[in-house]
Amino acid sequence: MCRFTPRRAWAPLSDAEWAVLAPYLARAEGAPGRPLGTDPRRRMEAFLHAVVTDIPWRALPAQYGRGATVARHFRRLAHAGLWSRLLEALCAPRAPAALKAMEYWLCRAARRAMRLLRMAGIVLARRLGLLSALPMLPWMMPDPDLSKALFRYAHRTLRRLHGPPAHWPRPRLLRLIGRCMAIAGGRRVWSRQFAPP
Repeated sequence: MCRFTPRRAWAPLSDAEWAVLAPYLARAEGAPGRPLGTDPRRRMEAFLHAVVTDIPWRALPAQYGRGATVARHFRRLAHAGLWSRLLEALCAPRAPAALKAMEYWLCRAARRAMRLLRMAGIVLARRLGLLSALPMLPWMMPDPDLSKALFRYAHRTLRRLHGPPAHWPRPRLLRLIGRCMAIAGGRRVWSRQFAPP
């Protein structure tokens, strides 16, 4: 079911929330690069604080360390697939309640990582129905599934041109299909102005 996730203000992670996140973070730590440091919980809180309050990395409070370091670790975890795995875990039938409670935070983290996740992240968020993870409103984002369906329909329509004139498509139908495919392709430039709630 497609939905926008209700907002939840940022707060430090509870012990139950950290217990749910720690296994995913440990799995992502196997990726090449420096470890998250001596306190991975504090680093995860830094990630979530930045994405939920929508501040730039450089504006993070000093207690979390240098913003450039936090941003680099965030990108490394995005490349390691952490945010995608957490989105999939949110939609699992037996997802823990503590993980479900962090849905808004994790959607915001995935939204910030979407330029790194690219089309695979957009498709994942759409298929899971987590519209808050998309960087713009869903009707402004590319929809590959709709594009493929329109392409198949256009192909069937063009094959009818080889038959008798009585089976030809209506005038201007192909132009309409082309416009629909352009809409399914989404906007070329992402803008925070059109970000979901």
